[in-house]
Amino acid sequence: MLMDVVRHPGGAAVVALDKTRRVCLLRQYRAVMDEWLWELPAGKIDNQEPPLETARRELQEEAGVEASRWQELGLSLSSPGVFTERVWLYLAQGLRQSTQQLEEHEILERHWLDFEEALGWAKSGKISDAKTVVGLFRAGYYL
Repeated sequence: MLMDVVRHPGGAAVVALDKTRRVCLLRQYRAVMDEWLWELPAGKIDNQEPPLETARRELQEEAGVEASRWQELGLSLSSPGVFTERVWLYLAQGLRQSTQQLEEHEILERHWLDFEEALGWAKSGKISDAKTVVGLFRAGYYL
């Protein structure tokens, strides 16, 4: 049997929630889809680093935020029939401002949205990115 398999090192995504229950969402241009999508800060695991380190790094680089409290929200599989990618999800709280350090290819805007409104966007389909939908709903169980 011939199967197409896309190997991926995995990644991490962060539901960053401030003290007023606003979540950090990125409006990011995705060239492959030729669309602007709403997403959580997230990225690929580099050099076999632990997923939590990936989450910390991506939150700081993409959102310009650091967090003092972290809660693992579990794993999400992007498309297990084709991709080996596993995305670890985290809730980050105790936020403090840092310096955003975008990579050259990243075209994004940082927004802060009321958590309940973000859940509404996930329910309605305004947010269609799978890791973001799963991350928001899982975070809701802890809040």
